[in-house]
Amino acid sequence: MHILVIGGGGREHAVAAALARSPQVARITVAPGNGGTAQFCTNAPVSATDLTGMLALCREIRPNFVVVTPDDPLALGFVDALEEAGFPCFGPTQAAARLESSKSFAKDFMARHGIPTAACLRFDDERAARAHVQTCDVPVVLKKDGLAQGKGVVVAMTRDEAVRGFDALCIGGFEPILFEQYLTGPEVSVLCFTDGATIVPMPAAQDHKRAFDGDQGDNTGGMGAFSPVSVYTAAMAAQCMDTIFRPTIDGMAREGTPFRGVLYVSLMLTPDGPQVIEYNARFGDPETQAVLPLLETDLLSVMRACREGTLHTLDVRFAPRASACVVMASGGYPGAYRKGFPISGITRAEGRGCTVFHAGTATQDGALVTSGGRVLAVQAAHDTLYGALMLAYEGVQDISFEGAFFRRDIGQKDACAQQTTRGTK
Repeated sequence: MHILVIGGGGREHAVAAALARSPQVARITVAPGNGGTAQFCTNAPVSATDLTGMLALCREIRPNFVVVTPDDPLALGFVDALEEAGFPCFGPTQAAARLESSKSFAKDFMARHGIPTAACLRFDDERAARAHVQTCDVPVVLKKDGLAQGKGVVVAMTRDEAVRGFDALCIGGFEPILFEQYLTGPEVSVLCFTDGATIVPMPAAQDHKRAFDGDQGDNTGGMGAFSPVSVYTAAMAAQCMDTIFRPTIDGMAREGTPFRGVLYVSLMLTPDGPQVIEYNARFGDPETQAVLPLLETDLLSVMRACREGTLHTLDVRFAPRASACVVMASGGYPGAYRKGFPISGITRAEGRGCTVFHAGTATQDGALVTSGGRVLAVQAAHDTLYGALMLAYEGVQDISFEGAFFRRDIGQKDACAQQTTRGTK
């Protein structure tokens, strides 16, 4: 089969790499792709948000199956349009993707179906919102209602941080903003395959959003992730299935907008039980780079089953190992950064057993260069999280480009806790 993967980041590289392992797949096109996907796929220079261009590309190359991975094209209704044009797709419809594209919709949906989440207030008027930021309880979480590439959230611990965060969210113009109750506890991401009825959770992962060690600096799209997460026990997983995952999928079906694809649930494991921080309507980034390499079942078979409503017939398995990925970013990210720096050392990292997923890379005059904020994600798997992290960081040390930086504490707390636990047995 010929597969088209829409997107150009590290998540798309990871998805394409997993699809390439399928005996059903003969050819993969990635639009627009990156320097990594170009090494084993055909890149097509079509923007992931250009619906007209993507329809034209599909009519030209005639893919047998299309995987719509980023949030923007899902919110724009790519799945609806491509399916109507006769191209089978993996991903939720535009109506189902509202769980991510509108936080207000998601909050109202959770209220209707009794799904635990933080209390919030929405403001459509900038003047009223500015007044509220001066008097609201702190700590507080401020969120843009719509999509913001993972950067539309401010966790403000003080009044000054709330005011500055509000101003930052308004750069470029005011959009509706939610003021959300501040929750405490470990944060965990669970990605679930679903066909609108059957739910298959993937191993839980934990992302690191802040730019610098110790959770300092601005929020980013994600500086690294690891899986599994020790606090997400079997009992916690069962509770989340009963109180969050199942009510979400059943609720969407009852409302006439069944969710098919990958439902990503960001959870806070509070002292009062798990609560939803937010939904995503697709694979997460960089969680996908940590979790998907553990998948043992044919990914294309899983995706087709999600679309066709036959997921219950598959035995979806993941390797019982630990996985970690560390993001290498351009100097200045998530603010302004320069591009075009040569990248070296990837072959050495891969030679020691790491997998290097490309995000912000491109080929220039035959050389691999930086082209984005998050440039690479170096992933490794091992029997223990400590071993996976050690291997991933060895791979990071092999790679260099001007201005490169990365967090040195990805998974550190969990790895130390697991090492201590193993030592006491």
